[in-house]
Amino acid sequence: MTKNDRPAFGFEVLQQDGAARRGRVTSGFGVVDTPAFMPVGTAASVKAMMPEQVASTGAQIILSNTYHLMLRPGPERVERLGGVRKLMGWDGPLLTDSGGFQVMSLGPLRNISEQGVSFKSHLDGSIFDLTPERSTQIQHMLDATITMAFDECTPFPATYDEARASMELSMRWAARSRSAYVARTGYGQFGIVQGSVFEDLRHHSIKALTDIGFEGYAIGGLAVGEGQEAMFSTLNATCPAMPPDKPRYLMGVGKPADIVGAVQRGVDMFDCVMPTRSGRTAQGFTRRGPVNIRNARHAEDMRPLDESCSCPACMKFSRAYLHHLFKADEIQGLMLLTWHNLQHYQDLMAGLRSAIDTGLLDDFAAGFAEEQARGDIPPF
Repeated sequence: MTKNDRPAFGFEVLQQDGAARRGRVTSGFGVVDTPAFMPVGTAASVKAMMPEQVASTGAQIILSNTYHLMLRPGPERVERLGGVRKLMGWDGPLLTDSGGFQVMSLGPLRNISEQGVSFKSHLDGSIFDLTPERSTQIQHMLDATITMAFDECTPFPATYDEARASMELSMRWAARSRSAYVARTGYGQFGIVQGSVFEDLRHHSIKALTDIGFEGYAIGGLAVGEGQEAMFSTLNATCPAMPPDKPRYLMGVGKPADIVGAVQRGVDMFDCVMPTRSGRTAQGFTRRGPVNIRNARHAEDMRPLDESCSCPACMKFSRAYLHHLFKADEIQGLMLLTWHNLQHYQDLMAGLRSAIDTGLLDDFAAGFAEEQARGDIPPF
């Protein structure tokens, strides 16, 4: 497909069930059916997975990270090699995090000013400057299908005055990010709503971003320790004020129960390292809650990890074998459990989409919560 043949970037709401939306993002590199979960390929790799395996789970879009790729191998090299998608062999759309969250997490290794952030690399101590303009430029060099505006991720807890100052700085950075963005057919840029747990600050942020104008809008500053109740309360106040004709992306979320609740409140897109990171540390997500496959009770359990799952870990192998692989430090264990977790998340998203299509989302959510509450059933 040539540049001139690429579809325009867009979003359409196909069905609604209460506040929940069943939609479709169109991009120059493929469509994304929403609600959607984006596996995280931080350094141009979804850990322990081949790109075709990620796609086989139903994932249509992945996420990579500006901060990590600017440090290694460097955006100039990635650009010379054709961008992240070509470099890693991923055929679908790609969203890049702006690097703001990672930089903010560096604590004493970084210094924030109106201009941007100066920080020391966690790899070798080298000094870098990341500004809205530089972040946007790097994401262009990475050939991100969706570029994120550079923002300050407000820590939690924060006082009202701290949250307001942080949000207002992010809005100024958002305007600069938009000015630096190079519009191309099939690509888009998302602004990021900030304001911590304060409803009026969130609304102020939404107005500032919509006045600037973006192809989509993310909700930042959640899943940072505020807890599910505060998260859902903030989403209740935020989502209805967001543009109804643009995709809504809740950054860094999360646990399956968080995703279900956020979809009920009108969120369209999600990302989190949880399924891949948990897969590497022996935790498998199932319809009856998480399972630690290292536990001794699995040592002679010939059942699959989840009878309802179609991934290779469940279709071909037993809990006993997965347990053995992790106890023996065999790399196949973390590969299989990562694959399972990504399949579980994509199956959850497919179930949510189907439930919205049929107007049965509340029933789906109730059934999901009931199964999770039952817990993993021990062998007889």
